[in-house]
Amino acid sequence: MTTDVFATFGGLPLHPLIIHATVVFVPLLVLFAIGYAVVPRLRGRIGWLTVTLAFVAPLTALAAKITGDAFRARIAQISPHARFDLIDGHRHLGTLTLYWTLGLAVLTLAMVLVKNKPAVLNIVLTVLVIGVGLATAYYVYRTGDSAARIVWPGYA
Repeated sequence: MTTDVFATFGGLPLHPLIIHATVVFVPLLVLFAIGYAVVPRLRGRIGWLTVTLAFVAPLTALAAKITGDAFRARIAQISPHARFDLIDGHRHLGTLTLYWTLGLAVLTLAMVLVKNKPAVLNIVLTVLVIGVGLATAYYVYRTGDSAARIVWPGYA
């Protein structure tokens, strides 16, 4: 499979379009997962949305990763003197964002779907969801910030 399929849509680079879904759905997963974990009375109302986000957010992060790799390959073709040190740093952060998002999704699904769990398991899952959720939020921020610094060199 060629990366050209993932590089453009309608003549526009696909990666900057796809990342908008990622920067919406991943933070929403973080918020809903932590909300589900720490506010038990909300569970009945937000469980279905939390499960949906646990599937959608990692897919958007994966799409961002795939299109980002294709975008990098295209940049290498048209601008071989680009700042690949910065691009590769951003790429690394994007990969970490994908991994943290996948971890949060798995933990969230375990929390939502495992009914009648012992109290100790509920506590462990709650702590893990909060910790992994905060790490996921951090990496979404860092990934976006690194991209902004590439696109707008004067950004501070």
